[in-house]
Amino acid sequence: MGFAHFITEKKNEKRHFLRQYEEKIVREYMEKANAGDPYVKLARASVEAWVRSRTKLSVPKDLPDEMVSERAGTFVSIHKCGQLRGCIGTIAATTDCIAEEIIQNAISACSRDPRFDYIREEELDFLEISVDVLQDAENIDSPEKLDVKRYGVIVSCGRKRGLLLPNLEGVDTIEQQIDIARQKGGIREDEPYHLQRFEVTRHL
Repeated sequence: MGFAHFITEKKNEKRHFLRQYEEKIVREYMEKANAGDPYVKLARASVEAWVRSRTKLSVPKDLPDEMVSERAGTFVSIHKCGQLRGCIGTIAATTDCIAEEIIQNAISACSRDPRFDYIREEELDFLEISVDVLQDAENIDSPEKLDVKRYGVIVSCGRKRGLLLPNLEGVDTIEQQIDIARQKGGIREDEPYHLQRFEVTRHL
């Protein structure tokens, strides 16, 4: 049996389409990151510092006043090429200010989400990050007072509690929203539960 092999005389740049595509994606992500608001920039800087050197950022001095003077729960969500890569947050404030809350939750989202492996340095250029700042939750007595686009939901049963943010892709009905939050809290379908709703300010 004979074998044949072929030798190309010149490099064909079209053969490097994957590399070119990746470079294009990185440029788009970096342009979006550089145009982001201070909330997202702080979250991204916190993720990069932690992934690269396990360094926790100090609160920068040039932030908008509300980020250092107000307190609130925040969620930091990380996506890679459209797929969730980490999401961790706090329902209510646990630190002295929103900026510190973002730093803390950005670190947790990239390294402590039990659903995912730690984010690696080679992934950083492909990440999209968003920050949700939560308003105070309010008790509701009926699912009819929910709206999946406007309100997030907290489902509670005793000490068990599950939360789902509003306006998430793939969550189209109130029933879905409640069921996902219930399961996240480890609450069985046959257990009685209490509902709360909240609004967020989402920074992209």
